[in-house]
Amino acid sequence: MDILKTAIDWAKAEVFSTSFFIVFGVVFVLASIGFWQLAKTDVAKAYIIPTLVAGSLLLIIGLGLFFTNKSRITQFETAYNKDAAAFVESEVARVESTLKEYQTIVFKAIPFIIVVAALLIVFIDKPVWRASAITTIAMLVVILLIDGTAKARIDAYSEQLELAGKKTINDLN
Repeated sequence: MDILKTAIDWAKAEVFSTSFFIVFGVVFVLASIGFWQLAKTDVAKAYIIPTLVAGSLLLIIGLGLFFTNKSRITQFETAYNKDAAAFVESEVARVESTLKEYQTIVFKAIPFIIVVAALLIVFIDKPVWRASAITTIAMLVVILLIDGTAKARIDAYSEQLELAGKKTINDLN
C-alpha cells in the first residue's frame, strides 16, 4: 500500500468534486441573470438577489477548496519524502479534524438551517423572504450532496491512513 499515492488520489478526487461547487455557482449566477432579464412578476423578481448571493457563495467555496486541494497534491509529495511517519501523523490529525467539522456543520447545522428556511416559506408571505428561503434550501442541498460524497471519500482515506500508521509503527519496531 502506498499511502502517498492514496493521498494524492484523494486530493485529486477532491479537486474534481469541488469543481461541482463552481458549476452550481455558475448555474445560480446564470439563474439570477435570467430572473433579472426575464422576470415579470414580483415573485420572479424576488429571486434575483438571493440566487446571485447563493451563486457567489458557491463560487467562493468552490474556488477556495479547488485551489487548496490542488496545492495539497504537491505538498503531499514533499511532506512524505521529508518524513513519511510525520506525514501520516499530520494527515491523520487533519482528517480527524475535518470529520468532526463534517459532523457538526454539514450533518447538523445545514439540516437545521434547511428546516428554518422551510418554516419561513410556510409562515412568511413576502416574496423576497420566500425566494430567499427557497434559494437557501437549494444551495444547502447542493452543499449536502457534494459534501456527502466528500465525507465518504475522506472516511475511506482515513481508514487507509490508519493502516499506514500501523504499518509505519510496525516498520519502526
